[in-house]
Amino acid sequence: MSGTPARTADAATAAEVVCLGESMVTFLPSQPGRLADVPSFGRGIGGAESNVACALAAAGHRTAWVSRVGADGFGDHLVEAIAGYGVDTSGVRRDPSRPTGIYFRTATDRDADVHEVAYYRAGSAASAMSPRNIPYVTLPTTRVLHLSGITAALSADCLALLHDLTEPRPGRPLISFDVNHRPGLWRDADASPEVLLDLARRSDLVFVGEDEAAQAWGVTGAEAIRAALPEPATLVVKRGAEGATVFSGAGDVPGAGDVTTVPALRVDVVAPVGAGDAFAAGFLSATLRGLPVRDRVRHGHLMAAAVLTVPGDLTAPPARAHADSLAALDDEAWGRLRLGPGWTGDDQEVRTT
Repeated sequence: MSGTPARTADAATAAEVVCLGESMVTFLPSQPGRLADVPSFGRGIGGAESNVACALAAAGHRTAWVSRVGADGFGDHLVEAIAGYGVDTSGVRRDPSRPTGIYFRTATDRDADVHEVAYYRAGSAASAMSPRNIPYVTLPTTRVLHLSGITAALSADCLALLHDLTEPRPGRPLISFDVNHRPGLWRDADASPEVLLDLARRSDLVFVGEDEAAQAWGVTGAEAIRAALPEPATLVVKRGAEGATVFSGAGDVPGAGDVTTVPALRVDVVAPVGAGDAFAAGFLSATLRGLPVRDRVRHGHLMAAAVLTVPGDLTAPPARAHADSLAALDDEAWGRLRLGPGWTGDDQEVRTT
């Protein structure tokens, strides 16, 4: 499949991107510290796929979120909050016998030793997603179907659904897959590397962090990751502070295809959460617009910077013209950017160093 998804005949009304996966009500700490010591929490929403849908909708794209939630107040909140971003939630089903998932987390980075997450999602409505209740043929017409490895970890039925959705078939949309390796979610941790590798190989566009690849597959370095994943037409290897490397083209032919590396931005981080989903949204937005690979990565970095400079997982992205002007900078000017809180506002000056 080509790097830029083709438009369908009814693209004027169809969703450009359909995101499928569990979203949960998130309880965010009122202050740093152990969960045992945090006195109160604020309510938010959290879910890798719904985060991407919300970010893309806020950036002006037509998006839909497909999932299952409980017939409860938390389910009401999720559907209303996600729809509030302009996302089509008509594909969300209510489950009268299973609850909506929730979780609590600390304010620290997910990779920090002191980070804690307490999930209450076992037996959730979303964990019952399967090819029986969300068959491929019922999904909205779309240019891109965005999935993640988190869904595969929820249940055997969810894994079967991902296998069905990534099955090669005529007219299949571009399959975007974020590996999102979360060892703590897998009941059989030994099975997760093989499952995630298989799903990534069945996809057209794959996002994976260098740290994830090392942890899941024992593979280090962007070139080695590409060797392990030759099938996807586009492979985005996220390298943390070093930036991202994109392999596009004939990955199954040694030495063929293009390799593009784009440095990360310097960001004054407020909260180190949500950046991966925002990066995927920025990259997908630029992909839908047919921008060059370098600019796709830069838009990913800019969208991630917008989230990193606010307390929560979601925020309004920079205006398209603003982001386009930054993405078009020459390499020297890009390298001098430093983004802090408030940088996305139209009246804010972007700092350089």
